[in-house]
Amino acid sequence: MTAVLTPEKVTGRKLGDVKAVAEKCDCSVRHIYRLADAARMPAPVRLGALVRWDLDEIDRWISAGCPSCRKGAGR
Repeated sequence: MTAVLTPEKVTGRKLGDVKAVAEKCDCSVRHIYRLADAARMPAPVRLGALVRWDLDEIDRWISAGCPSCRKGAGR
């Protein structure tokens, strides 16, 4: 029997796909991709072809009022 490695086992973090993040943010999947592409939210973790977000980091980002994650933002 071979062990199946899930993203959580590889990274040691609780990870969620784009649908889980969109549900947390109460917006569309497409909007999450737009925010990530514009660096306005925490960057996803890429595991091969998988794109996942650290759900604890997303919770902290939401609690902080969803600040932009761009370098130099807020100047």
